[in-house]
Amino acid sequence: MPGTPPLSALYVVTAVPLFWIAVGLVGLFHNAPRFTHARLYFLLGAAGGIVLAMAAFPALSEDAQSLILPLGLPDLPFHLRLDSLTAFFLILLGAVSAGISLYAADYFAVSNYGNVRLICLQYHLFLASMAIVLLADDAYLFMVAWESMALASYFLVTTDHEIEEIRRAGFLYLIMAHIGAIAILLCFGTLQLGQWSYTFDAMRGNTLSANWAAAAFVLALLGFGAKAGFVPVHVWLPEAHPAAPSPISALMSGVMLKTAIYGLLRVTFDLLHQQASWWGVTALALGLLSALLGVMFAAVQTDMKRLLAYSSIENIGIVLAGIGLAVLFHSYRMDVLAALALSATLYHCINHAVFKSLLFLTTGSVMHATHHRSLGKLGGLIRKMPWVSALALIGTLAIAGLPPLNGFASEWMLFQAFLLTPSLPNTYLNMLVPVGTAALALAVALAGYVMVKFYGVVFLGLPREPLVQAHDAGPLERAGLLWLGIGCVLLGVLPVFVVSSLDPLVQSLTGGSLEQSMRKSSWLFLTASSPERASYGPLLFLLGIVLTVVVTFLIVRRFYHGRMRLADTWDCGFDGLNARMQDTAEGFGQPIKQIFEPFFRIERAVPTPFDARPAYSSRIDDRLWYWIYVPVIRVTEAVSALVGRLQQGRIHVYLIYSFATLLALLLLIQ
Repeated sequence: MPGTPPLSALYVVTAVPLFWIAVGLVGLFHNAPRFTHARLYFLLGAAGGIVLAMAAFPALSEDAQSLILPLGLPDLPFHLRLDSLTAFFLILLGAVSAGISLYAADYFAVSNYGNVRLICLQYHLFLASMAIVLLADDAYLFMVAWESMALASYFLVTTDHEIEEIRRAGFLYLIMAHIGAIAILLCFGTLQLGQWSYTFDAMRGNTLSANWAAAAFVLALLGFGAKAGFVPVHVWLPEAHPAAPSPISALMSGVMLKTAIYGLLRVTFDLLHQQASWWGVTALALGLLSALLGVMFAAVQTDMKRLLAYSSIENIGIVLAGIGLAVLFHSYRMDVLAALALSATLYHCINHAVFKSLLFLTTGSVMHATHHRSLGKLGGLIRKMPWVSALALIGTLAIAGLPPLNGFASEWMLFQAFLLTPSLPNTYLNMLVPVGTAALALAVALAGYVMVKFYGVVFLGLPREPLVQAHDAGPLERAGLLWLGIGCVLLGVLPVFVVSSLDPLVQSLTGGSLEQSMRKSSWLFLTASSPERASYGPLLFLLGIVLTVVVTFLIVRRFYHGRMRLADTWDCGFDGLNARMQDTAEGFGQPIKQIFEPFFRIERAVPTPFDARPAYSSRIDDRLWYWIYVPVIRVTEAVSALVGRLQQGRIHVYLIYSFATLLALLLLIQ
């Protein structure tokens, strides 16, 4: 067909998941020593990720490519499609998984996590299934890959299945994943409009009524939200992420959650031809609620991985708020502002994938070196783990939204989109959306607070317990961390390149473009709508920081060299300072606990004056778990007990059931 691009890129990106599957299968039957096995097969997985990202990048600005595979069921072949939306998330998957796989090559080589051959198989099947989810162009292949992704990640989460807590976390994750899958399946059924065709191309040609379109959107929001971790279907995330090995936690938080964002964007902006303003308001409200609750719970955690898991809920909430804002603008045909909101959303997706993966991996290094994940048992690791602490600092500053790193750039763009909402032609929205701006600002500020706690308690100060065995990361672990750390820096100082690369994708989904605003300023400055309104120059900002540090260093060396001396910390006249007198993780989170106490379910054990060994403890739970899920569990158990009474084990009872059923059917027929 004239004008159709060559299929070479689609062939390459299709070959990569097949390559990952082959790596996993060959590794399963290769009985090599653990060290050799992990180094070989995870490095092959990293190479596949790099090839995937490089092959998908040109497709950001090319026409869509399609392919039908001779696989599947009779008359139900698998359809593949590579367009700009798929290409973006394939780049995210390939680039981030490459760094994680590099790290995993060392991590699983020296750790005691399960059978490395099984882990290798499940890991690469997980990668392959995520890639196929992104490439699928029909509901059949999408659901097969989606369920494969859920099962592979479940087995990875329950690697240490001997521990009851981990089995419970895996079971909860599997239940929530299947609830989401049912909602997604119903969404595709709604989009199918009663026709036989199951392809996305046929769904694009269907025109749904307003009510059916709304039903499809709500089902998509529920189904993909259960995988992404939106409130209130977030309860699995802070349980499953801490249970999994750290590279798996990084892969789930950094990449798997983004497949759910991909699915929501695919349905909302591609398969549905209309958007209502209330869709955007709903997504915006859920996103801001997720961001606030996520960061509040992160602030009071004393477990490193639970803290990062709740932080993922916060960042996914920011992404959902951006999607809601884009839908809101698009519903009023304000396409340029919709393009701005969606650009910020996609930008934050890849930023979160990079810095959250980096932080989960640094946490894995800390846990492997110290055998602790409780913040109350750590401290002072900057002296024993300089590589890990330096790269963790980059991830911490990035997730805290400090310039010139990547977290600031995307959040700055999203704030600019929020500040332009007064132009909406709706009086009520003009009054309410600024409240959302304030909520987003609060969430971002609290995120900085949480990251100060995380880095300060883990790496600064003195060790709270003896950490004799603590050691720095291995060479491949350092390479993986460095890969992601460089990503945080490059994505932060080159935002104009990122936004320009995203523009064809954003234009295809919203009809709007930021090209005009980009042309009005140089490549040094990122502009939201116009240079006169607001602009941000990250390279100049970075140059200013470097010059300040260099000048300060030279001044100190020139005027104070030889005049400095080391001395003990001033102890206010009290002799005997020790590590126990440092601020603890509980103490650091105490102000947040007190200010937002109504949002927490707190159980305290307070000692009395008569206790021989007085001790204080508190436990913080999610109220939504007790408000929503506990009643559902109780009703389910009651119904199950009632149905269980039907199983008497007597043949005459079952014959009576059959006879009663037959009579009921005859009555219905008449």
